[in-house]
Amino acid sequence: MRSIDLNSDLGESFGPWKMGDDAAMLDVVSSANVACGFHAGDPAGILKTLRAAAERGVAVGAHVGYRDLAGFGRRNMDPKSDELIGDVIYQIGALQGLAKAAGTRVTYVKPHGALYNTIAVDTRQASDVITAIRAVDPSLVLMALAGSQLVEQARAAGLTVVAEAFADRAYTAEGHLVSRREEGAVLHDPDLVAARMLRMARDGVIEAIDGTLTKIDAQSICVHGDSPGAVAIAKRLRALLEQSGLDIRPFTATL
Repeated sequence: MRSIDLNSDLGESFGPWKMGDDAAMLDVVSSANVACGFHAGDPAGILKTLRAAAERGVAVGAHVGYRDLAGFGRRNMDPKSDELIGDVIYQIGALQGLAKAAGTRVTYVKPHGALYNTIAVDTRQASDVITAIRAVDPSLVLMALAGSQLVEQARAAGLTVVAEAFADRAYTAEGHLVSRREEGAVLHDPDLVAARMLRMARDGVIEAIDGTLTKIDAQSICVHGDSPGAVAIAKRLRALLEQSGLDIRPFTATL
């Protein structure tokens, strides 16, 4: 691997409640998963983040989620297919309008939180998200959990898929993310995170929470923007990857 993408979940502040440091993170990452107002974010704040992304040449993706502001999109839901399809179309369309006003464009879609985890295993909800993306623009890339059934399901439906790994999250031996309810699910040590992701980029493996090695084939690495110390983690990660000879660039530039 000669290059890799770094992405982060941004645009999640809501009114006076600030979430993360978007401006600082945009100086580090190459792709920004921007909230669309359903799990987080308000139009003015989203537009500000999009303008900052455009200024830095950072690729923009629609970070679509369940209609769950109170739960930050991290509560499991089971909407009917017509509801989920409509919600995803609505969110992508809203971000496309704001992106155009900011002088950039939406090039990919990354589901958020509980929706992301659900469609990694639930083929019905996965099909709904795929249907929504294709209805808006089948050229939009889907970002999905590396190793999940969603990757092949979306590709079979004609979408381009980029698989991602999570820098600041622990993995099970099966390659799933450890539930945030469990101790050790979120990682905070910048050096540890950077070393894990360098190993993943070089060797295609991550040490699981039980100490075993699990295979991960990913073209993008996510650092959650709302995690404590997120910017420091992202900076350390980028520095180590670049020192090791990897270029950091949007995955959309290599497709």
